[in-house]
Amino acid sequence: MAKRDFTRSGLVMDWLFLDLPPERFLMRRDGFLAGCLLAVLASVSMLVSAAQAQGQSQTPSTRHVREAVLNGEAQFVERLPATQSMRLVLVLPHRNQAELENLLKELYDPHSASYRKFLTVEEFTARFGPSQQDYDSVIHFAEANGFTVVGTSRNRMNLDVTGSVASIEQAFHLIMGVYQHPTENRTFFAPDREPTVDLPFQLWHITGLDNYSTPKPAYHRIDASAKSKVKSNATTGSGPSGSFLGSDMRAAYYGKTALTGAGQSLGLFEFIGTDLTDLKTYYKNAGQTNSVPITLKSVDTQSTSCKEPTCDDTEQTLDMTQALGMAPGLSSLVMYIGTGALSGQTLDDSGILNAMATASPLNAQLSCSWAWKPADPSTDDVYFTEFAAQGQNFFAAAGDDGSWAHAEFVWPSDSVYVTSVGGTDLETTGAAGPWASETGWSDSGGGISPDDFAIPSWQVTAAAGCPECSQTYRNGPDVAAEANTDFYVCADQTTCTANEYGGTSFATPMWAGYLALANEQYLSNGATKTLGFINPALYTIGGGSSYDTDFHDCLTGGNTAYGCAVGYDLSTGWGSPNGSALINALTSVGPNFSLSASPNAVAIAKGGASGTSTITITPVHGFSGNVTLAASGLPKDVTASFTPNPATSSSVLTLTASSAAKVGKVTVIVTGTSGSLSATTTLTLTVDASGNFTLAASPKTLKVAQGSSGTSTITIKPTAGFDQEVTLSASGLPSGVTASFNTNPATSTSTLTLKVSGSAAAGKSTITITGKYGSLSHTTTVKLTVTS
Repeated sequence: MAKRDFTRSGLVMDWLFLDLPPERFLMRRDGFLAGCLLAVLASVSMLVSAAQAQGQSQTPSTRHVREAVLNGEAQFVERLPATQSMRLVLVLPHRNQAELENLLKELYDPHSASYRKFLTVEEFTARFGPSQQDYDSVIHFAEANGFTVVGTSRNRMNLDVTGSVASIEQAFHLIMGVYQHPTENRTFFAPDREPTVDLPFQLWHITGLDNYSTPKPAYHRIDASAKSKVKSNATTGSGPSGSFLGSDMRAAYYGKTALTGAGQSLGLFEFIGTDLTDLKTYYKNAGQTNSVPITLKSVDTQSTSCKEPTCDDTEQTLDMTQALGMAPGLSSLVMYIGTGALSGQTLDDSGILNAMATASPLNAQLSCSWAWKPADPSTDDVYFTEFAAQGQNFFAAAGDDGSWAHAEFVWPSDSVYVTSVGGTDLETTGAAGPWASETGWSDSGGGISPDDFAIPSWQVTAAAGCPECSQTYRNGPDVAAEANTDFYVCADQTTCTANEYGGTSFATPMWAGYLALANEQYLSNGATKTLGFINPALYTIGGGSSYDTDFHDCLTGGNTAYGCAVGYDLSTGWGSPNGSALINALTSVGPNFSLSASPNAVAIAKGGASGTSTITITPVHGFSGNVTLAASGLPKDVTASFTPNPATSSSVLTLTASSAAKVGKVTVIVTGTSGSLSATTTLTLTVDASGNFTLAASPKTLKVAQGSSGTSTITIKPTAGFDQEVTLSASGLPSGVTASFNTNPATSTSTLTLKVSGSAAAGKSTITITGKYGSLSHTTTVKLTVTS
């Protein structure tokens, strides 16, 4: 274009000729004229936009222009080079939106005939995906405007194209500018106005028009220089320096060994690739083995590889270790990798999410530990609703910045269609031990949706019982798990770290792995579909009578804005999963029950001896019926009886072995039935050699002076071939007297020593010596006289 001789009287026409936005043109003119002409230019801008929108031009359903560009906070630097090539994703909208919303209600209503009858990708596409005609129209539009089609999708939602900036500006009637970022020391590119498209229908969104937002992984690392000043709770993990491993989360939150995630596939959302060498290093150092096949899938141009110093795979590696630690028997783990985390890249959330929505097979559990700031927070709703319709659950980290009101990034954790995961501070009973206690983590993200998403129906009741919750907008998080800085992490091909990393990044894939266990059980119970989006069920369980059985409710701690409270709160949601109880609740439909045995190991000697275990019946979802109990797996000549039977709360199981019973160890299965409902629990039964024993003490009386000690020989007298070790104990000791056995357990004799302190009171007492083996227990006595 030839340079024109501008005059003040031709300002408006000059602006139109240059096709510059008003604020950019005014920067070139006299300052005093700028204010006078701003209103005129804005009016002309509206006329031009209207002219461009004539014919078939349509504005997409979602916003694209950044607020900082609109309000002038981001200062214009220059125009993006016309020849620069860019990759975009043209996203089409769903059809039959009202029908889809109605279907989602029915899919998650236990009283509906459509309950959990999820759609396949093909079924979803046929009913709600864009028509083939519309998809072909977008392809034709792209090619006619100089774009090259580089990717299509089987649900016809995404069309991936590449083209020059010049083609983008022409096709979408906008200008691509470079701006100074208002809060970061960098520039970004973005459109100066909302795009319009010459199509007879609206697009949903155009992904890739700006690189304003750099995504943030939701892990938290303590300052290494201040590490010595930070009190770590990592004293009970099984990793180096007492740090937690992914397998420790399984021990704490599940604890059983039956479910492993077998048959389930789990998907991870990542804005960058990884180096599987780090995963191998983690397992080698932990003394463990990973047997789950891992697939690294790039959805665009992003490499699946990540190497230092240009790439950090901390987030990606920890996502894998947490998911695999909880569900070590997964059929596969798929990492979906798209652009976004490297300098200058645009975010391809559309590409990553649609790859998850169209995978074959579908991953029923999906995890995302990244947060970012979209121009329009509803942009990804089309994918989240498709997940829900297809029986997929998307977990999103609630963040590590405390209250959402003050967090830099919250999305996507406040979306209505995701399960938002907060953080806790966990303690276990020991290395690889079960859950001991838990409080809310101080940095756990949570609060009221900053994107003003309306409160979903399943959250209304919980919010009504939460004084700090909104009754209008979506609240979060929904659930939580361990997030303190006490994990073992291997990343970036460098030395692994212990007790430096934490965050809701760890809790989120852990929950995805936990759901894999639940889906495994659900399918093994005869279901033909997965559990799908679990939020409606979680809130039903949380509001039910078995809440304290199904969840670990955090009552103390929490983020500084809200803290923890009884029931649902804005720091930890409903809390963390309580073993298999929550899995049983999720996989049950309507009232149900579970069984447990205490003790879960019984030893008896054959020859008429017996042992007992209490079978506890735990109601789920309001169950109140009678349960009939039966035992199976019993060895020959061992009998079982229950008192009472049927039972409503508990029953005592008595196991008796006759003299003909075979010696050995077996697993006894206890089954409870109530109508069409059934549940099981197991216990280990050990049958030992026949016989019994008695105890005798010699001498049976002792006279011991203060400050001295006396001894008596305790003899174990076997009968009918008894030859087992007997554990001895003493009771009835007066103050100042202690007892010890030189051999304990013992098979024949043991010397009892009674030590009398100088302050022990003079007098007489009877000391009872008890010998136990399995269910056998016998006593003898020693009479003690303390003299001064």
